[in-house]
Amino acid sequence: MRSIKVGSKAFNNLVERDNLGRVRLQNKVSKIIGKVRLDGDKAILRYTKKFDKVNMFRKDLRVTEAEISGAYQDIKPEMVNTLKEIIQNINKFYKNQVPKSWSIRQDSGIELGEKFVPIEKVGVYVPSGTVPLVSSVYMTVLPAKIAGVKKIIMVSPPNKYKSIDPHILVVANLLKVDEIYKIGGAQGIAALAFGTKTVPKVDKIVGPGNEYVTEAKRQVFGYCDIDMLAGPSEVLIIANSHANTEYLKKDLMAQAEHHKGLAVLVTPSKRIFNALHKDKDTKGYIIKVKNLEEAAEVSNMIAPEHLQLMIKSPKRVLRNITNAGAVFLGQYSPVAIGDYIAGPSHVLPTGGTARYSSGLNLRSFMKSSHIISYSRKALANSAAWVRELTELEKLEKHWESVGKRCE
Repeated sequence: MRSIKVGSKAFNNLVERDNLGRVRLQNKVSKIIGKVRLDGDKAILRYTKKFDKVNMFRKDLRVTEAEISGAYQDIKPEMVNTLKEIIQNINKFYKNQVPKSWSIRQDSGIELGEKFVPIEKVGVYVPSGTVPLVSSVYMTVLPAKIAGVKKIIMVSPPNKYKSIDPHILVVANLLKVDEIYKIGGAQGIAALAFGTKTVPKVDKIVGPGNEYVTEAKRQVFGYCDIDMLAGPSEVLIIANSHANTEYLKKDLMAQAEHHKGLAVLVTPSKRIFNALHKDKDTKGYIIKVKNLEEAAEVSNMIAPEHLQLMIKSPKRVLRNITNAGAVFLGQYSPVAIGDYIAGPSHVLPTGGTARYSSGLNLRSFMKSSHIISYSRKALANSAAWVRELTELEKLEKHWESVGKRCE
């Protein structure tokens, strides 16, 4: 591991990391989006042939009921049962997150409140490069379903057989995804954002992807909403002398399985530091700190996607943590458990964005409207305040709309 000091240039680079696309990448993605917006399905089919090396026709884009039925025949029955149990487990977590509309009535004739409603159409992107990311299906679709999203459209890259991995199709079917399309990359994001003759336009796009997918999401934001600009996976581990060194190595090395994964170990322990800072097999950064208080400060500055507290009393340090996508407490809560089965979505803020954003949750699929109701008396009692402010801001017509009602 590479040892760096707090305040050094290397440390500052770590804190100020970002996932913004390079100019060349931005231009490539912009061209793809423009072509899909202009030519629709024709552009999608061209890019599918170019990038995925699959020659398809328009009728091939949407996954059929026959393909979904066949998918069940292509996976082990016990896997279907496992997927059902995982879905049930995650379902329990999100049912506790449902926001409720509310209102308060004041004696003065004023009623204020907030009404929550689900987003109508959501697009889900599911990566499927060298291996199918099955967990990304239920980690994105399930909270959308529980939130009450009316229509969920899923896109995922096709394989050489003009199909999508059967495991992905089975999970999507178990979760009652409305429509599934064999489209990947930036062209898939563009199709969801603007719609084509075949693919419906959605109101929000969620799900992880490579740098092309992430850049495409950035560029279509504003035409529709997105969940976040998720970059390479990250883990920061705070560990003291109570931590198991072998567990630490395994958890840090797990990040190496992700493309450009970031692993950081922060420790006040000389034993832990000496055991790992010269370990060439374990990739990442190691930072020596004075105590656990400083460790929490360092973690908050880095604002990691995943934070593991591998210490004897993790909840004590948790009080000082303000910036983290997800926090894993103790020796037996590795990130992998959150990636697959714990409950909360594994779609989390990266690149330091945990300073101001949250992981995918039920509110990600809902919007709220403020409810305001005044009686005639309540309006008259408040009119003087409005008068003062409209005079200050020189918006006379605003005052007239209130003043007329108070005559």
